[in-house]
Amino acid sequence: MTRNTLKLALATTALVATSAHAQDTTLTIESWRNDDLKLWQDQIIPAFEAENPGIKVEFRPSAPAEYNAVLNSKLDAGSAGDLITCRPFDASLALYNAGHLSDLSDLEAMSNFSDVAKSAWQTDDGSASFCVPMASVIHGFIYNKDAFEELGLSVPETEAEFFAALDTIKEDGGYIPMAMGTNDQWEAATMGYNNIGPNYWKGEEGRLALIAGEQTLTDPEWIAPYATLARWGDYLGAGYEAQTYPDSQNIFTLGRAAIYPAGSWEISGFNTQADFEMGAFKPPVQNAGDTCYISDHTDIGIGMNAATDNPEAARTFLAWVASPEFASIFGNALPGFFPLSKTPVDLEDPLAKEFVSWRGECESTIRSTYQILSRGTPNLENETWGASVAAIKGTATPEDLGQGLQDGLASWYEPQQ
Repeated sequence: MTRNTLKLALATTALVATSAHAQDTTLTIESWRNDDLKLWQDQIIPAFEAENPGIKVEFRPSAPAEYNAVLNSKLDAGSAGDLITCRPFDASLALYNAGHLSDLSDLEAMSNFSDVAKSAWQTDDGSASFCVPMASVIHGFIYNKDAFEELGLSVPETEAEFFAALDTIKEDGGYIPMAMGTNDQWEAATMGYNNIGPNYWKGEEGRLALIAGEQTLTDPEWIAPYATLARWGDYLGAGYEAQTYPDSQNIFTLGRAAIYPAGSWEISGFNTQADFEMGAFKPPVQNAGDTCYISDHTDIGIGMNAATDNPEAARTFLAWVASPEFASIFGNALPGFFPLSKTPVDLEDPLAKEFVSWRGECESTIRSTYQILSRGTPNLENETWGASVAAIKGTATPEDLGQGLQDGLASWYEPQQ
């Protein structure tokens, strides 16, 4: 009797263990953010798994430059993960239109995000949302506080003050006024044109008017930023034409330049590389008292593979990503990537706090070329790279640059014809 009872007990224990093991679900996440692997493994995944026993998560990133191609190959082969990290706008929209991303509009947690936050991962008419917004990046300028103190400079608020500060730095000769090169092109558009431009075209007002065909790229508010960029070349230091993006990062963090036209994604790296105190200032307005506008660009989201075998577990994870807990972990572990949920996050990094404080002072917008306007050929985003470089080098007039961009856009985009 005793032996039979023991056998029954052991069999029951084995059955329970097998059943519990069978109930465990493993979700895999596809991403291009391989720099974030440690963050996911050490902080995000343990926090989720602690609250959701039975669901395991694996973060499986690819190299950033290869992500789109690798992901599409996996999706076509049926081997992609359950969750897909989403780039903003057309790349993810194409995945949704191809049936690879599920519609998440009925996910209750989507109400935690504003319409602007969701717009990067919606159909053009807003009827379907296919990725949960995770974070945005904010544009502005990072500066060397030691250099500013040494030269008696105040943080500029207007363009006149900005150029006066650049003149002072240049005349002193101890620092390159501003660290940015034009070799890689994209910086001139991303940290140049789309950094300062929203103050000219009034953020969302101008961006949406361009999409609607109510404004054109030859209008004064779209040409004026190129005229301002044309003045930057005098302050970028000798040889800026051949200077790469990593060159510019190194010049600034080594203390050789006073100002860096920036995206907030630089914060984590700069914190570890620079041995001086840094500050940040928003794009200067044209005149004191003008409304300020910032590029608070929707950058990263996460969606569900429509072919997943674990839709319930995937939706549970996505709902958690939309929670204040995730936003707090992500925002503080990766300063410079700002959560998009409506619930405010108490950030610890002082530079990140400076950037995000501008949301309360200025109107937010996103990069002008990213939604709809870069779907055709020529691609407006890529054309804006070249135009921004030409403006800085002075190889074309702002008017000619605007006309060239407008002609290219009008050649395929019907509202501009």
